[in-house]
Amino acid sequence: MAAGLRKRGPPGSVAQPAGLWKQWLQRAWQECCRLLREPRYTLLVASCLCLAEVGITFWVIHRVAYTEIDWKAYMAQVEGVLNGTHDYTQLQGDTGPLVYPAGFVYIFMVLYYATGQGTDIPMAQNIFAVLYLVTLLLVFLIYHQTSKVPPFVFFFMCCASYRVHSIFVLRLFNDPVAMALLFLSVNLFLAHHWGWGCCCFSLAVSVKMNILLFAPGLLFLLLTQFGFRGALPKLAICAAIQVVLGLPFLLENPIGYLSRSFDLGRQFLFQWTVNWRFLPEAIFLHRAFHLALLAAHLTLLLLFALFLCTALTTLLQIVSTLFTSNFIGICFSRSLHYQFYVWYFHTLPYLLWAMPVRWLTHLLRLLVLGLIELSWNTYPSTSFSSASLHICHAVILLQLWLSPQSSPKNIQPSRKTH
Repeated sequence: MAAGLRKRGPPGSVAQPAGLWKQWLQRAWQECCRLLREPRYTLLVASCLCLAEVGITFWVIHRVAYTEIDWKAYMAQVEGVLNGTHDYTQLQGDTGPLVYPAGFVYIFMVLYYATGQGTDIPMAQNIFAVLYLVTLLLVFLIYHQTSKVPPFVFFFMCCASYRVHSIFVLRLFNDPVAMALLFLSVNLFLAHHWGWGCCCFSLAVSVKMNILLFAPGLLFLLLTQFGFRGALPKLAICAAIQVVLGLPFLLENPIGYLSRSFDLGRQFLFQWTVNWRFLPEAIFLHRAFHLALLAAHLTLLLLFALFLCTALTTLLQIVSTLFTSNFIGICFSRSLHYQFYVWYFHTLPYLLWAMPVRWLTHLLRLLVLGLIELSWNTYPSTSFSSASLHICHAVILLQLWLSPQSSPKNIQPSRKTH
């Protein structure tokens, strides 16, 4: 053999590093898929998303123009209280009279002082950015404890929604404040701190009345957990907080306060409706239509309470009952305005994934989420966007009704928690 010829190595020596590299990539891909699919990784994925949201939210604040809608009106209403007016019928803002309960006044009074009498808009936006991140944290804690939703869904709940970021940091509505308190109360219920949970729930109601959509579910839970006599002290906590917060206004003009802050018959303008654009305005404003919606709302609540509101575990029962109660109310609302999206946005992944049916695949559920987002981002709303929203709501309701976890054969009695 010639001295210049090199000795060849084993045939597989060249392919071996490539094979190891391929195995490593396959293993990494499998781990990523497991990370995104398995609910036990919720906190890890949530931590990454929250870090991303810090950058996204503050980028939105500095790059997207703020839009004035209700903030100046809020500040004017609060200023009226600070000037000594406690008659709710005399409290006005640029967009109309004060129509929120007393808790709203006190919370936005703090914001009034923190933002230089409401003039420091960037400061207000930064405060609401922190509120947004706190809300996300509270929501992720709920999803972590229930462990029913695959983590990949949370990307669509966080980074992908322009409308929700806008509601929090570009519009400064009071709806996010109420929802943050609501999610805090849900976490307290999950920890079996029912008294403190009822306290936070009542505080949320005192910011905006939409939280009452969760009330039928809470009443059902209190009765099933504690019985009638045991539920009374918890209900008394809710009532007492409303009385204490509203006392200065109740002493001045009780009828005026109650009729303004808890006006169940308030008329909405057709031009702002997101969900009923396909109807003629005459029907939208007709009293018979409102009564029909109320009847449908109460009927569906009763049906769910009788047949489908007991889940396999106590934690699932709490979250499912509260979120379903709120969702049914939204489906039959007389009108939904754009800021109302946050009333149920963070609960949609749970409603779609926690109690699934076989025919609703991951792709179809993502399609439902996408169509709902598109409907809420269509401005002004159209007949198509409103109809699409109702179709998506109907799909979710049907899934909740047909869910195997909620069927009567799977119902197990929950243990009472004291």
